[in-house]
Parts: sequence; C-alpha cells; structure tokens
Amino acid sequence: MSEPDDGPDDGLPRFWETTPLSAMTPEQWESLCDGCAKCCLEKFEEEETGDIIYSRVACALLDLDTCRCSDYADRARRMPDCVTLTPAALAYSRWLPETCAYRLLAESKPLPNWHPLITGDPSSVVDAGQSLYGRAIKPGPKTDPLMHLIDWIR
Repeated sequence: MSEPDDGPDDGLPRFWETTPLSAMTPEQWESLCDGCAKCCLEKFEEEETGDIIYSRVACALLDLDTCRCSDYADRARRMPDCVTLTPAALAYSRWLPETCAYRLLAESKPLPNWHPLITGDPSSVVDAGQSLYGRAIKPGPKTDPLMHLIDWIR
C-alpha cells in the first residue's frame, strides 16, 4: 500500500485531500485560493438555463496587477455583493468558476494540476492561463458589464 502524496516541496500532507472544508484552519482555508481572481468578475445567471455568464469587468477592489483584493479584510463592508466564502456558502457554488478549489472540493473533485498547492509555485496559475492577469478591466461610470461578456472562464 502506498503512502499519501506529500505537498509540493514542503513535506506536508495534502491536507485538502483529508480535511473536510468545515474542519480546515483559517490558514488552510485561505491557501485554497489559487489567486486566479475569476470570482471577482461581474457575472450574471441566465434565467432559463441557470448558466453563469461572466463579463471581463472586475470588482472595483481587485488589483489587476496582482489579481488580489486591495482591501480583503474589509471587502464585504465596502462591496455588499462580495460573498465571503464559508463552507455553508458553498452549498450553492455554481457561481464560482469550475476551476475554483473551494467549488471543486465542495463537489468532491481534485484540485487541478496547476494549483499552487500542487505545484508549490504561485505563478503556475498564470503559466496555465487560469489567471485574470491582463484579461480583466476596471469598472467605470459608463462601463456596462453586458457589453463585456466573455466565454473563456471555466
């Protein structure tokens, strides 16, 4: 019988394969985010099909150079539509991208091979073409997300 795989180069077990989302430490929970920023795009749910349709218009708090929230600690107060991810919030995770680690684990699926927890390299998200880096735009007073719909998010 083989031993479970270790994490990238740190010798730590792959906690995401053995620890339920509801039992993760805050550090484990936060490390699931691959930094793609896809969840920070304006999106719509198609009424008839329930499909999620993305625009390339990012949240006003998203730093487009780092693909990270510029005010992560206070984002929910500043942006009322921002969903704070919790295990309970994942009960309806279809609005998250198909590649999102939180969604994948909630659906009992493995992380993608380019995820930083697998590779040990935060740039693997960009290298795999999964980051919004260089692909999103900031919202503006005249920016209509419906004029910026995209079909490359999975």
